[in-house]
Amino acid sequence: MNDIDLTYRIAFGMIRSMGVDLAQKFLAVIPSEKDFFDMPDAELQAITSSRSRITEKSYRNACLEKAQHELDFIEKNGIAVTYFTDSNYPRRLLNASDSPIVLFSLGTCNLNAQHVVSIVGTRRCTEYGRHYCTALVQQLTEQLDDVVIVSGLAYGTDITAHRAAMKCDVPTVAVQACGLNKIYPAEHRNDAVEIVRRGGAIVSDYTSQDTLHRGNFVARNRIIAGLSDCTIVVESAEKGGSLITAHIAQSYDRDVFALPGRVGDEYSKGCNRLIQNNQAMLITCADDLINAMRWESKKSNKPTAELEMFPSLNAEEQKVVDIIRQAGDIHINTLAERAGMPVYRIMSTVVELDCRGIIITLPGCRYTMA
Repeated sequence: MNDIDLTYRIAFGMIRSMGVDLAQKFLAVIPSEKDFFDMPDAELQAITSSRSRITEKSYRNACLEKAQHELDFIEKNGIAVTYFTDSNYPRRLLNASDSPIVLFSLGTCNLNAQHVVSIVGTRRCTEYGRHYCTALVQQLTEQLDDVVIVSGLAYGTDITAHRAAMKCDVPTVAVQACGLNKIYPAEHRNDAVEIVRRGGAIVSDYTSQDTLHRGNFVARNRIIAGLSDCTIVVESAEKGGSLITAHIAQSYDRDVFALPGRVGDEYSKGCNRLIQNNQAMLITCADDLINAMRWESKKSNKPTAELEMFPSLNAEEQKVVDIIRQAGDIHINTLAERAGMPVYRIMSTVVELDCRGIIITLPGCRYTMA
């Protein structure tokens, strides 16, 4: 495609509220994007049966000028532009009602992979959430071929999901709420570079000239949901961006899953509410998702890691595990008391169990099951 056609496509995408549905309606009656920008006000008003900023030549010219500047930035930085009529435009996103007509990306990730899973959650995720997110990504990558993990590069759950995917050597896609001229948050710049280097991608529908503001994050969430077959909410308070993503995914008829948590835990309230209201399916492991999605697992018939580990426990370790499982999480002093063992013996036992990935050490000398 030549630069002139690409400029018109980028400008078309800059028209306020121009999504795929509206673009298709315009292009059904207007020969091309260039004709849209060349058309006199009166002629465009006749087509739309209204007068608005879109029909004003001055507004369309301003978008065209911005697009010309954007093309310079794109070519200088090796950014890929995917238009909604291109064969490689993400097919799942194209089925979303408010998908953007232009996507900007850095990286080589196949956005039409066989299995695309978005993972979202609170920026203040707990050790419980971080451990679960990491383990889930590992399970998914072990059991599925051609899997891509999508998230939003934010603190907490998002960056945990991205890093877990890279650790498992599978592509991950970070959807930004700003143009590709910056990485937000800046602390994750090195992660963004690594995502691209490892075959993933940084994606946005914002240009380098767009201002970052709070509303961008809500709009960004529709792309996270739209790119994916399903969305998993790991942890969330009663209100939060991850719940918005879950509701958007649901509106796209995508499956939503949520990790249950203890009643009263602040960052499990949102997930528990989704499950309670039948807005999300309860998920505990990759098998739950794979079975619900009716995906073919490549998992062998050998026992799971958990079944392999627990028979090897000695009597003392088994007693400690049983107490921790029943308590949910427990302080070492209470654990020693219930086990009828001195603290120094309990300490060596919990260190061994933690190293084997059976339990998790929490702040304040507390322990919970992995």
